[in-house]
Amino acid sequence: MTERLYLYDTTLRDGQQTQGVQFSLTEKQQIAEALDALGIDYIEGGWPGANPTDSDFFAAAPKTRATFTAFGMTKRAGRSAANDDVLAGVMNAGTPAVCLVGKSHDFHVTTALGITLDENVENIRASVAHLVAQGREALYDAEHFFDGYKANPDYALDCLKAAYDAGARWIVLCDTNGGTLPHEVLQITKAVIAAGIPGDHLGIHTHDDTGNAVACSLAAIDAGARQVQGTLNGLGERCGNANLTTLIPVLLLKEPYASQFETGVKRDALQGLTRISRKLDDILNRVPNKASPFVGSSAFAHKAGLHASAILKDPTTYEHIPPETVGNARIVPMSNQAGQSNLRARLADAGIDVEPGDPRLGQILDRVKEREDQGYAYDSAQASFELVARDVLGQLPRFFEVKRYKVTIERRKNKRNQTVSLSEAIVVVKIGSEKKLSVSESMDASGTDRGPVNALAKALAKDLGPYQDIIDDLRLVDFKVRITQGGTEAQTRVIIDSEDRDGHRWSTVGVSPNIVDASFEALLDAITWKLLRDGAKPA
Repeated sequence: MTERLYLYDTTLRDGQQTQGVQFSLTEKQQIAEALDALGIDYIEGGWPGANPTDSDFFAAAPKTRATFTAFGMTKRAGRSAANDDVLAGVMNAGTPAVCLVGKSHDFHVTTALGITLDENVENIRASVAHLVAQGREALYDAEHFFDGYKANPDYALDCLKAAYDAGARWIVLCDTNGGTLPHEVLQITKAVIAAGIPGDHLGIHTHDDTGNAVACSLAAIDAGARQVQGTLNGLGERCGNANLTTLIPVLLLKEPYASQFETGVKRDALQGLTRISRKLDDILNRVPNKASPFVGSSAFAHKAGLHASAILKDPTTYEHIPPETVGNARIVPMSNQAGQSNLRARLADAGIDVEPGDPRLGQILDRVKEREDQGYAYDSAQASFELVARDVLGQLPRFFEVKRYKVTIERRKNKRNQTVSLSEAIVVVKIGSEKKLSVSESMDASGTDRGPVNALAKALAKDLGPYQDIIDDLRLVDFKVRITQGGTEAQTRVIIDSEDRDGHRWSTVGVSPNIVDASFEALLDAITWKLLRDGAKPA
């Protein structure tokens, strides 16, 4: 028999408190749709009335299988719940569930709110009772609960009991400052259950200020809590909230949780977790954290020759789960530390079968090591490595040839007498017997110059004749530049990350004393690799 464990996502509220993050209405709708498809049980949409975007979002509430939830705070002292305009704004959103935050630490009640302890308890009770009377599912977020319990356990429990007795479906224990450690969360959550709040009415909400948000969430579940809150990619104020992209696969794949609990996320939906994680980063225009557990691009990367040799024989030697379980992929990077075990594993991953002892393996290794000595880095540019290997093996089609290109950068005054820059690029390619000339500039829709590399990318991808349909969905999502040598011998290394509409991502590298040349080389590799992967035929 399994128990039901409920997943509650706060990305659309807590995530928006991340420094530098501000969701648009369309972005909130996209995230809510992705969360619902994943199988999250509760989606907290934000605080109605707190800002225009949240108000518009609730006015056009998404139709979700998940329980759509509005967030607000308990009523203020000196007025009834029915006459509190802030609470009314939250209620008017019309969501089936409402989560209200209220103080549970005596210090915050007297210092931050400036009211008596009894008044705060009454505010909690009356607010929850009002929600329940209106037919809403009520949740009480016990703010600063763990600090409050350590300072005054009797009062902290009084706050919980007031909400529970008033009919709250969930009492959520919040580690608001993020300083509580897992063993404390375990002990205190057990104490709450012993005091009369059933575990199947308890939730946990943790922050990552000590790097323990996921561990603290699991500790609360171990103690008996049956709702867990968090955000995609661990977004949140300060150091972030409990990361659901880590918690979810732990709960579904690791014991004792996998056997003990059932969640709204099913195993087939789990295969979309990496895609959802990267979609959120794409919305935020952020570079994904390569070291993220489960979903990071380095989560299943095996660089050491000893590891790669073992992985080739049996992936379980150095992998705790199959990467495809969470929609990720194994990577065996190539570098000047590589041996033939790495090489054969990486070639096999690319669908290239080379027998052990084939002399061309040594030729590929020599080529990689020679080019890395020039400044290339195939450790983080897998697609470029594959092109090098296929070239040595005689398996690299020639789809097109670049005959020439030119980039110009102009500085000038606009009509408002502001100094602006504009980059323009011309690219001439030969496809079969036909030459094509493409011209593009780097100005975006807002009138901002995106630079010479952007102009080159747009020109190169503007007209590739029979290959156009294949490359139309190619996007550059990251661009990294490094100077690999100093002085007059300086070399510039450019690594470009590209992505298509299906969320496939690949990296390419270019090296030159000239940053534009290095960038163009990486761009060419990115397009060539996509054509190769998607089965394009040479013209």
